[in-house]
Amino acid sequence: MLSRKVKYAIKALLYLYQNSDKIPISAKKISEAERIPYKFLEAIMNDLKLNKIVKSQRGPQGGYSFSKDPEEISVASIMRIIDGPIALTSCTSENFYEKCDTCIDENSCQIRKLFLHLRIEMIPILEKSIASLSIS
Repeated sequence: MLSRKVKYAIKALLYLYQNSDKIPISAKKISEAERIPYKFLEAIMNDLKLNKIVKSQRGPQGGYSFSKDPEEISVASIMRIIDGPIALTSCTSENFYEKCDTCIDENSCQIRKLFLHLRIEMIPILEKSIASLSIS
């Protein structure tokens, strides 16, 4: 399930993208416009800043803006920054693989095959950029 933190991160980035003519944009403004709790948003934006997705500017005209092209920022990368692995099972994760404790043979495990197929189908969609999601 998509965490609230990831959902808010995507909403905040979409808001920044859709209002890019008003850069920088304060966390307060994003918080109010997208109905995201302010303190929670500040923590999210800090994570995104540490991972060089956004940058911040201090002062009365300060706020957040993209530190790289939104065309280069995928939904998958945001999900990984905020929540870690995207795969629904640890044995199907490409970047965070762990052997399943209950599996006798991964090659014949039907659960693994199902969730591996799901990940293979899901990743190309999640690799789309933030900019491609922003269709008015």
